[in-house]
Amino acid sequence: MSKTFREVLAWQRAHAFVLRVYQVTRSFPREELFGLTSQFRRAAVSIEANIAEGYGKVSRSDKLRFMNISQGSLEECRDYVILSLDLGYMNESTYAELNAMIEETSRFLHLYVNGIKNNSGIID
Repeated sequence: MSKTFREVLAWQRAHAFVLRVYQVTRSFPREELFGLTSQFRRAAVSIEANIAEGYGKVSRSDKLRFMNISQGSLEECRDYVILSLDLGYMNESTYAELNAMIEETSRFLHLYVNGIKNNSGIID
């Protein structure tokens, strides 16, 4: 088992995604600062923050609840990527890059959830 949430691969992928979202949204229109830019950033941060918070929980059900919130935020970001492309705020290349990062983060989060479910050392 990892010693800190920073060692969790799902958190590492989510963190890389957050950093990229911040870079990409810097070029969004100024009028979106309190709209899409803010929402996109908050949802991205929520992915990694809930992985970190869930990591610190003792019970399996608490851990899984936070991972579920993280998965929901990930899907919210998936929508924001589509919306950003449709609004012309990002190009196809950036869209593909962020989509790939979402897919990878989702895959690792799913594996982490399965690990939590199968780890009998965690209290229910």
